[in-house]
Amino acid sequence: MAPRKLIVIAALAALVAVFFAFDLGRYFSLDFIKQSQAGFAELYAQRPALVLGVFFAVYVAVTALSLPGAAIMTLAAGAIFGLGTGTVLVSFASSLGATLAFLAARYVLRDGVRARFGARLAEIDKGVAKEGGFYLFTLRLVPLVPFFVINLVMGLTAMRAWTFYWVSQLGMLAGTIVYVNAGTQLARIESLRGILSPALLGSFVLLGVFPLIAKKVVDAFRARRVYARWAGAKPKTFDRNLVVIGAGAAGLVTSYIAAVVKAKVTLVEGHKMGGDCLNYGCVPSKALIKTATLLQQMRESAKYGIARAEATVNFAQVMERVAQVVRDVEPHDSVERYTGLGVDVVQGYAKLVNPWTVEIRRDDGQTQTLTTRSIVLATGAEPFVPPLPGLKEAGYLTSDTLWELRELPRRLVVLGGGPIGCELAQSFARLGAQVTQVEMAPRLMGREDEEVSALVRASLEHDGVTVLTGHKALRCEPADGAHALVVETGGIETRIPFDRLLCAVGRVARLKGYGLEELGIPTGRTITTNEYLETIYPNILAAGDVAGPYQFTHTASHQAWYASVNALFGGLKKFKADYSVIPWCTFVDPEVARVGLSEQEAKEQGIAFEVTRYGIDDLDRAIADSAAHGFVKVLTVPGKDRILGVTIVGAHAGELLAEYVLAMRHGLGLNKILGTIHTYPTLAEANKYAAGEWKRNHQPARLLEWVAKYHAWRRA
Repeated sequence: MAPRKLIVIAALAALVAVFFAFDLGRYFSLDFIKQSQAGFAELYAQRPALVLGVFFAVYVAVTALSLPGAAIMTLAAGAIFGLGTGTVLVSFASSLGATLAFLAARYVLRDGVRARFGARLAEIDKGVAKEGGFYLFTLRLVPLVPFFVINLVMGLTAMRAWTFYWVSQLGMLAGTIVYVNAGTQLARIESLRGILSPALLGSFVLLGVFPLIAKKVVDAFRARRVYARWAGAKPKTFDRNLVVIGAGAAGLVTSYIAAVVKAKVTLVEGHKMGGDCLNYGCVPSKALIKTATLLQQMRESAKYGIARAEATVNFAQVMERVAQVVRDVEPHDSVERYTGLGVDVVQGYAKLVNPWTVEIRRDDGQTQTLTTRSIVLATGAEPFVPPLPGLKEAGYLTSDTLWELRELPRRLVVLGGGPIGCELAQSFARLGAQVTQVEMAPRLMGREDEEVSALVRASLEHDGVTVLTGHKALRCEPADGAHALVVETGGIETRIPFDRLLCAVGRVARLKGYGLEELGIPTGRTITTNEYLETIYPNILAAGDVAGPYQFTHTASHQAWYASVNALFGGLKKFKADYSVIPWCTFVDPEVARVGLSEQEAKEQGIAFEVTRYGIDDLDRAIADSAAHGFVKVLTVPGKDRILGVTIVGAHAGELLAEYVLAMRHGLGLNKILGTIHTYPTLAEANKYAAGEWKRNHQPARLLEWVAKYHAWRRA
């Protein structure tokens, strides 16, 4: 570090140290201002220039050094100088001090931060270049974070100092007036009765409601700016309160809630009601897993005391059963059901014409145009197909098209080692296919802890899956009348012959064809939304897979509540989507279920934690079911029973996890779980025993020593 920079750092540190060492903060209190008010007023009358100059300099220094006291000094400015002079003085002093803090942070901290977080700051700088001034203005007008933090953080960005100064001056002006005005009222208190004066009470009420008013102003300004290009397009009346595009989990729940609260809602679906979960994902895959699990249990019948259990797989019948399960669930998501609930269901393809108009190309060939107050985009996601040479010619399958199979592939390659790939690889191997699973990453299910990945891999290999991690797929090419996947690892290429190839490398949001580009709605991997699930247009929201950040049916339904309520009642009250407790489960055998932090994530994020582990191999019911494998792993705050995250590996792990989801959602710790009666013998006892392990690890050793002495005394 350069000597000049060290000198600057030392000087700043010395000034801050002097402030606290000599307790200078006692001069920045309401009591001191009130006690010294008369003296300040007299000195100001005698030497106004000196008082103004000293006050200005002190205010600048306090702000520049990010010391506590700026708010008190603002009140003091009103008490000593009055509203007009006080406002001008504070406005310029606070802006100048903030800019000095901005420059100090840039000079002292920026190089070090950029060296460590250069990539992230580069992305932030792009946003600052585009909308930095407006974002800073919003933060100044609506104090979501302390001003001194804004000064320091903005100094790390590429924002120009002049831009920072004038935006700060303008953004802080309204708040400065409110605070200085409150100070003028404080100056007029002569007795306890003065506290109850309407003027003073009004000033403090204004202080309280100002952030809310300012936020409304900012929101209105943003809305006006984003809707400016559609001037004249907004209809005076609307056909609907809400139009929902997409009838998957998010769209169905959104439209249902709208109908319950008596809004006029139209639900548009261009393909199948129920979306991916019903038709291609959750429902059919679990039906297939059930058959595969039953077959595996029959093969392992000896461990249940049955010498031999024979089964012949009729794959066509297996897939027909899967299709029948889908048909049995279909009525829950049908047009008839939702029409009966009060939802206007239209089958066709919808496109946004403007922020209030949706054009629908109906399946019957007609075109319908609807105007609506709000729109919710719930268009879902689809399998991602990598741009692999020769893949199209090989006739690949995805989790969408897989269910059309009626002949079991003899050799199946599964591309992808995530949850979908693992579930389907295991199922097809159990049904009799020769399965090879290819994953480019060093292990399967990379979002989970390493021990979980290892256990899943061992389970798949036990069922006959050839697992190739650390292998990069290069291309598909013809091979002996069929095809082969060419993979590379360690610079060596290998050919894997296959009859069918299943792409299971992830899913991507459906973004094309809905008019998003024409309206200028930003998208990346998903539609860009704020914490209320709003796009840049507050009346257009997104929910489910197309909005992210999770691609689960249950999170889509969870988001749907926020999307529907914010769409219909956002003008009165908005609710931020809450992702604090999100569970998920991968339905391999044994199942892998998780909520909250994994051990790996806690380490990456630098979060302190303790690990409590209970082995399911010790659980009576698991032993009785010949399912005595897996574990419950709980992460807690060190020394406390507050749960940070839980991972369960074992039979019915997804069911067992629910107790921890409830506990985390409502702030219940392991002591509460330990104190809850669990039916014996059940798998759910694993949760209680895990809590018992935590309790045993946190025994009050000193107290127990005294208890032992007490019992010895009693025996004597």
